[in-house]
Amino acid sequence: MSAHSTRFSVDGQRAIITGASSGIGRAVAEQFAADGADVVICSREQDNVDPVAEGINDSDRPGEALAVECDVTDREAVEALVEATVEQFGGVDILVNNAGASFMAGFDDISENGWETIVDINLHGTYHCTQAAGEHLADGGEREAPTSSERSSDGGGTVINLASVAGKHGAPYMSHYGAAKAGVINLTSTLAYEWAGRGVRVNCIAPGFVATPGLASQMGISADELDRDEVNRRVGTSEEIADIAHFLASPASSYIVGQTITAVGVPDIAETPDVS
Repeated sequence: MSAHSTRFSVDGQRAIITGASSGIGRAVAEQFAADGADVVICSREQDNVDPVAEGINDSDRPGEALAVECDVTDREAVEALVEATVEQFGGVDILVNNAGASFMAGFDDISENGWETIVDINLHGTYHCTQAAGEHLADGGEREAPTSSERSSDGGGTVINLASVAGKHGAPYMSHYGAAKAGVINLTSTLAYEWAGRGVRVNCIAPGFVATPGLASQMGISADELDRDEVNRRVGTSEEIADIAHFLASPASSYIVGQTITAVGVPDIAETPDVS
């Protein structure tokens, strides 16, 4: 592998990916493992995440996968997830905060419990995972044998948060979700500043519509119907978001710190009015 190629590689790194039973999280785990990273993947139900790990381990992907049951709103469970990663692989280099949830409802119809649940999973869960993994991301852990790939920074790791375009511009009937994701975006820039001295880079991805199983059930849009080479579209694939995460986790993005990358396809712009 050339020096240029290793700049875009996560080979030999250790990653925690939350919400990895399907969709974006699963695609990130599979892509990282294909590039040689060991991945710890979690979901609230062990039965949902076990098949993902088995699929990775039974494939020819060089990276190893470990499945852990974890509710990101439970601090003890999150700490156990980090401990399992360190015990299995010796450290943590990458944290992908992908676990999330939402439901559609007008603001007046969102109960206090509904509001707290969505904020708890999307924002509080990101807080739990990032804080619990922080020390390990900063020190990098011990390695039995260094790999040829460079670390993203001197001694530190990377955090990649998953937000949403709803957190940047708002979205009707998703005020709770948009507010939580706006918090994730702000946390990204603030924490990136605080942790830069530790050599830890924190960035964020804000996707628009992505053809996940959830979108397929809600809107009937399947990833099989999308052409990744087609520019003129506003629905992406999980693999395209995984491509961005791969870049942000690699040394090639070493000068990108505290940023939110918006992936929404063709922009929605104001057209010039017809004044004739």
